[in-house]
Amino acid sequence: MNTVGRRTAVATATALLLAAGSTACGSSGDPAPAASAPAGASASAATDTVTGAVTVFAAASLKETFTALGKKFEAANPGVKVTFNFGGSSALAQSIVSGAPADVFAAASPATMKTVTDAKAATGTPQVFVKNTLEIAVPEGNPRHITGLKDLTGVKVALCAKEVPCGAAAAKALQAAGVNLTPVTLEQDVKGALTKVELGEVDASLVYRTDVQADAAKIDGVEFPEAAKAVNDYPIAALAKAPNAAAAAAFVAYIESAEAARTLTAAGFQAP
Repeated sequence: MNTVGRRTAVATATALLLAAGSTACGSSGDPAPAASAPAGASASAATDTVTGAVTVFAAASLKETFTALGKKFEAANPGVKVTFNFGGSSALAQSIVSGAPADVFAAASPATMKTVTDAKAATGTPQVFVKNTLEIAVPEGNPRHITGLKDLTGVKVALCAKEVPCGAAAAKALQAAGVNLTPVTLEQDVKGALTKVELGEVDASLVYRTDVQADAAKIDGVEFPEAAKAVNDYPIAALAKAPNAAAAAAFVAYIESAEAARTLTAAGFQAP
C-alpha cells in the first residue's frame, strides 16, 4: 500500500472510532439508552400498589375462608391491612345503606346484595364468586338418627331468620320437601344456628355445607336432596363510598381469582 493509501486508511479508522465513542456516550441528537431497573424493583412496578386499610363486610358463612384469604392478600400487599365484619347479610346490607364505613360487601344471596345496589351503594355490577348449599347439622354421632328433612318434625330445630340468606334457603328446601317446622329459635346468622347444635340446645339446624365442614370436629352433617332446590349465590362488590377504593377493587379482584377459588372450593363452596 502507498503512503497516500495508508493515510486514507488511518483517517477512516480514526473516524469510525470517534463515531463509535460518540454513540456509546450518547449525545443530544441521539436517543438516550434505556435505564436499567433499580435494585429490588419488580415486574409489577408499573402498576399501582395498594396500601392502607380495607374493611370487608362479609356473610358469616365466609368467616373461615375470608379470614385465610385476607391473610394471603395482606402477604401479597405488604402495605394493606384487611379488617372483616362478619354477620347476617341482611343486617350488613342495612348497615352499609345506613352509611357504615366499608370498602367491600360479600353477601350470601343476590337479594341482600340488591339492598345495596338499589341504594346505589355499590360500584359496577356485583359478581357471583361462589355458590353454597344447605346441610342438616346434628350433634356428633347423630343421636336422633336424622336422615332427612322429614325427620326434623319431631325434634328441636334451630333455623336462621327468613330475612337472612340461610333462612330463606331453608324455607325453600322445606317447602320443596313438604315439611312444616316450628323451630325453637330463629337466629340472625348461620353461625348462631350452628352454635345451638354445638351447645346441645337443639337436635339439629339447617346450615350451609361449608359451616358443617368447618366445624366437623364438633358436629356431623346430613345431606338431603331438597338442598338442590335452595342453592345460594354469593355476590361481591366494591362499595361506592369505599374509604379505600383502590384496595377495595384489588380485594374484589383477588376473591375472583383462581387462587382464591381453590381456597373456597376446598372449604366446600361450589364454583359459580
